[in-house]
Amino acid sequence: MTRVLRGSGACSSSEHSELDSLWSDTGDLVDQLGDEEDPLQARLRQSQEFGDSTGPHLRHPRHVHYADDSEKPGRIRKEDIEVPNVPRRLASRGERIVAAIMAPNDGPSRMHGLHGKKLIYFTSIFVSLGVFLFGYDQGVMSGIITGSYFKDQFNQPSRAQIGTMVAILEVGAFISSLAVGRIGDTIGRRRTILYGSLIFVVGGALQTFSNDLNMMMVGRIIAGLGVGALSTIVPVYQSEISPPHNRGKLACVEFTGNICGYAASVWVDYFCSFIKSNWAWRIPLLMQCVMGSLLALGSLVICESPRWLLDNDHDEEGIVVIANLYGKGDIHNPKARDEYREIKMNVLIQRQEGERSYGDMFKRYYKRVFIAMSAQGLAQLNGINVISYYAPLVFEQAGWVGRDAILMTGINGLSYLACTIPPWYVVDSWGRRPILLGGALAMIISLSLISYFIYVDIPVWTPRLVVIFVMIYNGAFGASWGPIPWLYPPEILPLSIRAKGASLSTATNWAFNWLVGEMTPILQELIQWRLYLLHAFFCAVSFVVVWFIYPETANVRLEDMNNIFGDATSQMPTPATLAEAESLFSGHGSPVPSLDIRRGVGADNAIPGLDINPPSVPVEGGKPKFSKQDSDERSEGVGGWISNLVKRNKDNGEGDSQSGSYRRVNQDDD
Repeated sequence: MTRVLRGSGACSSSEHSELDSLWSDTGDLVDQLGDEEDPLQARLRQSQEFGDSTGPHLRHPRHVHYADDSEKPGRIRKEDIEVPNVPRRLASRGERIVAAIMAPNDGPSRMHGLHGKKLIYFTSIFVSLGVFLFGYDQGVMSGIITGSYFKDQFNQPSRAQIGTMVAILEVGAFISSLAVGRIGDTIGRRRTILYGSLIFVVGGALQTFSNDLNMMMVGRIIAGLGVGALSTIVPVYQSEISPPHNRGKLACVEFTGNICGYAASVWVDYFCSFIKSNWAWRIPLLMQCVMGSLLALGSLVICESPRWLLDNDHDEEGIVVIANLYGKGDIHNPKARDEYREIKMNVLIQRQEGERSYGDMFKRYYKRVFIAMSAQGLAQLNGINVISYYAPLVFEQAGWVGRDAILMTGINGLSYLACTIPPWYVVDSWGRRPILLGGALAMIISLSLISYFIYVDIPVWTPRLVVIFVMIYNGAFGASWGPIPWLYPPEILPLSIRAKGASLSTATNWAFNWLVGEMTPILQELIQWRLYLLHAFFCAVSFVVVWFIYPETANVRLEDMNNIFGDATSQMPTPATLAEAESLFSGHGSPVPSLDIRRGVGADNAIPGLDINPPSVPVEGGKPKFSKQDSDERSEGVGGWISNLVKRNKDNGEGDSQSGSYRRVNQDDD
């Protein structure tokens, strides 16, 4: 009869692993029996060779250790994952035209198209036309609704009718932003941009040639469908092609495109106000059709999101796009191949979990969804659309009349635009939280002073001071609550639900956008100067919410967001097991070095089945055992997110390269 000792017995062979030492019969039997006669040793050896790590042995619940010997013969490592070998292709005519404009002296780019930083920057800036249209449509109505020819054409509409006409665009945008999450996952990011821009052009054409209020409203709704799709998918697309240390900068550049659209629309309104016919308001509306057509044409040339491609098993196209973005156009580039393996591994992990529905998203990622939605909702409640949509009315209320009100709106738009540029250079170094907090304070002060000076109504000083503090308010918003609420959602949401979560976030933006646009003209008549105090109160609420809830995400990879929120998975005890693909810029291995994924080769798995062991997990009493430090960190709750984040930053680089805590990205921008 064989007796099993609970202590560690002596092993007769030096080739036995550490795990073998935990399992031993009496010494005589170990020496006498070979693997063929000892079923325990045979089973143990087989589990080590083939990665069978289904759980701890029942005899030893207190010691669970999984072998992680990467040199073991027959073990498949991440580096062994096959990468499609795609022959290099020549660029299309459109790609060559773009390369000739962007890189006229770069021979390889002119032959094979843009690649590297040039491709990333060109693509990010170009797709910003989508949010340019959003900003243009916000601002274009502010000057049109004060024009005499417009009022005559639509029979002197009341303030309630004007509010409905302006805000009804948000109804279409709200509907499309809810639907585009699933659409973007189905047809891809690039086609969603194409169809969204075409729909916007149709809506703009109906507005341009409308002869009554009903036709104008139909055009506004259709344009809203297009701009809602664009405002949802463009931030997602931009975040999925951007390197982590430039993700914030490129998102701020994207928002600058939005304000460029707003400022351009105001100045187009101003110059067209000199036209003595209905073209004074038709030309500004026609211009949005031109920009929408340009975006539609460009969407035929830009690359598809590599993460969407690999998530849908378009692996050959995916490696080409990854090589163009990160590997200097060479699919054999080590960085490109490593990025491919990491992203595809993440795709397979998230498929295994099968959690992609809205219900799963709210249940598992409720903290992230709250941040994504609250950021957009608070941005609108902070009062920006009181200025964006009704700036001329605000300036008329302060004493500027007629064309002078539009002129002041145009000057305000230029200052607004200028203030969106500094965040390009500080959002990734200062972080998201300090910028949001500082912006909220500046907006509280400026809105309160706007309200005060309108209330006291000093004949000479009120118009001037209101203009000054409106500019300060717009500058504070443009540097903080303008760009960052568009940056937070796509960067904190995991790949499997990124488009859906971003669609909910954008739908929140449009819902509150509609609410503010609909209520502003009414409240301006009812409560007058108190309206600005109301929005100052919401700015104070924003400050409190950010202070206590929002984590810092600057320079954190999309792949490491799981470690900030601690909601990575319910299947494994460590957040690192669900981390997304680590960026190629890190130079380190995957934060998910070990998972047992057993899949056949087929349509659902473009990479041969992986055989990778899970990490070492201490177990006591049949449950995972955590250190006191881990327990303390988890018990801190929402208020402890920021301190834990700072602690991880201080400990950066001191731990194991495969640890679950995130690391600052390498600032290499090659």
